[in-house]
Amino acid sequence: MVHAIGVTRPGGPDALEELELAAQPLTPGQVRIQVHSATVNPTDAMLRSREHEDAVRVPGMEVAGVISEVGAGVEFVIGDAVMAIVVPAGEHGGYRSELVVPARSVARIPAGLTTVEAATIPMNGLTAQFALDTLALPAGATVAVTGAAGTVGGYFVQLAKRAGLRVIADAAQPDEAFVRDCGADEVVPRGDAFVAAVRRHCPGGVDGLVDTAVIEGDALPAVKDGGTVITLRGYQGDGTGRVRVVPIFVREYAEEAEKLDHLAVLAGRGDLTLRVAGVLPASQAADAHRSLEKHGIRGRLVLRFT
Repeated sequence: MVHAIGVTRPGGPDALEELELAAQPLTPGQVRIQVHSATVNPTDAMLRSREHEDAVRVPGMEVAGVISEVGAGVEFVIGDAVMAIVVPAGEHGGYRSELVVPARSVARIPAGLTTVEAATIPMNGLTAQFALDTLALPAGATVAVTGAAGTVGGYFVQLAKRAGLRVIADAAQPDEAFVRDCGADEVVPRGDAFVAAVRRHCPGGVDGLVDTAVIEGDALPAVKDGGTVITLRGYQGDGTGRVRVVPIFVREYAEEAEKLDHLAVLAGRGDLTLRVAGVLPASQAADAHRSLEKHGIRGRLVLRFT
């Protein structure tokens, strides 16, 4: 049996409970990972709290650990230290002590990184890379970022600068130094003053915007006519024909192995800033979710399964 943290009914953090689940079968092209670390993300809280038909639902979208079994046609070997993105479905989620995933959802952990640090890369990093790829802006273009001090936002700023973009990013005063260190060319206030501040730096409007803070329609006036807005949780705003709004969902990048490998290389070189907000034993997942829902956490809380 496999130790896991999940819910049998939707609810608040206290709905999370310790479970013993059957091991998942392994098929060709897959690997089995002994999970050491799993991050706690806002998507986990959404999965925990929403109505579902599954008897058990296990959250978790990114993990790190050690490969314990490989399927046919896989280049990994037993004992490889790896990180992986997970697409949750029923009992299949990152909050498990053992997990089977496609080999193309996995990358080796660079030397010098712990599993705690590495676990913060796959889902968050691929989300940022997906946003950058979807914008497809040429070097020299200008992009704005909401929620730049968050994990996805910080990764996006660093990736965008590597792509030669000019970045205008928002931040609260305590986070300004971090966002500048990520490479933002201009840092503007969060909240109601965001659009006006962006327009002061870019009077015609920015070429693209990534809305990690989920301010939706309120962000659109910062973008020029014909520009693109990337959203991460669908789009509930009023919409407009003036700009293109493109919702992205990271599950579409869950088997982009080459992109995950590239993120691993960048992290190993120190070109991505990895931030761990805290580490808790998996048995304290409810406490981690309570902390997450207070907002203001910078970096990711990580659950330990070993």
